[in-house]
Amino acid sequence: MHNTLKNEVISWLKTILVALIIVVVCRHFLITPSIVEGESMMPTLHDGDRIILSKISKIQRFDEIAFQAPDSEDAYVKRVIGLPGDTVEMKEDILYINDKPVEEPYLEEYKKRLSNSQYLTNDFTLQEVAGKSTVPEDSLFVLGDNRLDSKDSRYFGFITEESVIGDVKLRIWPLQGIGIPN
Repeated sequence: MHNTLKNEVISWLKTILVALIIVVVCRHFLITPSIVEGESMMPTLHDGDRIILSKISKIQRFDEIAFQAPDSEDAYVKRVIGLPGDTVEMKEDILYINDKPVEEPYLEEYKKRLSNSQYLTNDFTLQEVAGKSTVPEDSLFVLGDNRLDSKDSRYFGFITEESVIGDVKLRIWPLQGIGIPN
């Protein structure tokens, strides 16, 4: 009886240890949870949203990413607009990447609220806001969806690809918002 109990306890401890190792490996190398702080990604993501970040995704244009902020100890969540080698310009609320107009459907909700003479995003060029005409190698240009209230690459310049924590893959909280952000 004593050996059976001892074997059962050892079996449970092994199972718990293996489960903990799997969780630690997954969280360190594959995915990690995070919390959105602030309103800079509204209406796509809101303050307090819980998200899952993929640490192994290849970052693409318009992905929402979390990264270590270059100007504070915080992590920011923003949308990738410019990739290495890209030119980026905003003119009369139209985004131009490599001199071609690009639609931003995730901004439509905010743009509908503006009067005809108002712009959601002030005009800029990369040269004006970041001091270079193209996005440098190993760097990204990011903007928040809430362009009127977002501290992003227009203020702190490019971010390094190395500073990226992960690509937002899933919103897990609040319950009515569970799903893949657009």
